[in-house]
Amino acid sequence: MLCAALVLTPVAVVQAQALKPIKPKAANGLSMPSAEPSMPISARTPETPKALDFIVAVVDNEPITNLEVNRLAAMADPAAANMNRNVLLMEVLETLIDETAQLGVARQSGIQVSTEELDQAVAGTAQRNQLSLNDMRQRLKEQGISWEQYRGQIRRQIMLQRVREREVTGRIKIQDFEVDAFLRESKLTQAGANADIHIAHILIAVPEKASADDVAKLMTKADEVLTRVKAGEDFGKLAAQVSQASDRANGGQLGLRSPDRYPSLFADAVKSLAVGAVTGPIRSGAGFHILKLLERRSADAMPSTVTQTRARHILLRPGGKLSQDAARAQLATYKKQIETGLATFEDLARAQSQDGSAAQGGDLGWANAGMMVPEFEAVMNNLAPGQMADPLVSRFGVHLVQVMERREAPLSLRDQQDLARNILRERKFDQAYKTWEREVRGRAYVEYRETPQ
Repeated sequence: MLCAALVLTPVAVVQAQALKPIKPKAANGLSMPSAEPSMPISARTPETPKALDFIVAVVDNEPITNLEVNRLAAMADPAAANMNRNVLLMEVLETLIDETAQLGVARQSGIQVSTEELDQAVAGTAQRNQLSLNDMRQRLKEQGISWEQYRGQIRRQIMLQRVREREVTGRIKIQDFEVDAFLRESKLTQAGANADIHIAHILIAVPEKASADDVAKLMTKADEVLTRVKAGEDFGKLAAQVSQASDRANGGQLGLRSPDRYPSLFADAVKSLAVGAVTGPIRSGAGFHILKLLERRSADAMPSTVTQTRARHILLRPGGKLSQDAARAQLATYKKQIETGLATFEDLARAQSQDGSAAQGGDLGWANAGMMVPEFEAVMNNLAPGQMADPLVSRFGVHLVQVMERREAPLSLRDQQDLARNILRERKFDQAYKTWEREVRGRAYVEYRETPQ
C-alpha cells in the first residue's frame, strides 16, 4: 500500500510533519503489493503452469513479458489467486501496464533507490515476517521466486511509492474550514451515546460469606480510597497498591471498548461522567469498585492524547573519504564506548555528530509519531527508554539513536489540526490517486501483443 509523503525540512530527521499511512486501491480491483514494502511471503507454493516467455505488451517502448505477468500473479493475494486464471492474468497485465507507465514518470523525475535503501527495505520485510534473510530466501525459492526477482520487485514498489507520494499528495488541498468542521464533528461523535469507553477500577473485594460488620468495614475502606483519589492521588498507582483485582498491575485499566462489552453496572455508572472523573463505591458480586473514566471515543473520533518520544542521535554523513560502511563501524565503536562507560552519549554527540542537534548532545526533543522519517522512526519505536539501537541508515546518513523518554501527552490544538488534515487527506487520496493513474495511463503509448498464458 501507499504512505502519504512526509513533508521534510533540510534539518536532520526531526523537523517533519506526520502524515498518516494512506491505502489506495488499484483501479482494476487487484490488490497492489505493499510499498512499505512488506510483500507477503506465503508458505504455499502457487501451482501455476510453467510459462513461456514472450512479450505481451509494450508501454512507451518498455516491454512487459509473459513471465513478468506470471511472477506477479504468483504473488497475488489469495482472494485474487482464486479467480479464474485467465481473468487473473489479464488483471495482472493491466496492473503492470499502469505501473510501467508510472515508473516512466518516476525515471523522468530522477527518482532512484540506492542499494543501501533496498537492503534496509528487504531486511525490514524479513523482520516483519519474523524470518531471517536466509529463511526468506528459502521461502521465496519454494515459491519459484528468485532472490534477484524479489529484490527487483521491492525496488519497483519503492519507486512507485515515491512517485505517487510526489505526484498525488500535491494535488490534495485541505481548506481550513474543512479542518474546523471535522474537529467540531469529531467532538460531537466523541460525546455520542455509542462512543467507546475506557474505564479503570479499584476493587475492594468482599468475601462471599462476609458478615454485615465485615461488609461495613470494607465499604468504609472503599470510601477512604475514593477520598484519596479525589484528593489528587494517582489512580493507577493507588490501584496497584490497594486493588484486589487481577488487573491492578496495569493501574486497573480495562481497555477501550463499546459500552455493551462492559458490565452494565459499570457502563451505567459512567454514562454521564466526564472524562477523568471518578465515581463509586459501586457494589458488585465481587465487592466495591471505584471507577474512573479514562476516555470516551468513537472509532472516527480524535484521540485525546498522543504518544511522544524523546530521543537523541549521533549522525555521520558519508561522503568524501567516509564510506557508509566506515560510518557504521565508527558508530558501532561509539556504542561500545557508551555501553562500557568509556564515554557518554552526550559528549560523543557534541564532538562527533554532523547535525544541528550536536550542541544539545544529540537531543531531538519530544516528537509525535510520524515526525521522523520512516526508516529512523521504525527503529526508534522498537527501543525502550534508555536503549540504543545498532547504527541505522536513513536518507540523511548513518545514525546511532537512543530513546531517552516516552510519554502520553494531551493533543494540542495544533496537533489536532494536523491530525485532522491527515485524516481528510487520506479520505481524498483514493480519488486523487485514481485520477492521476488515469492521466498517466492516458498519456502512455500502450501496445498489446499477445495474451498472457
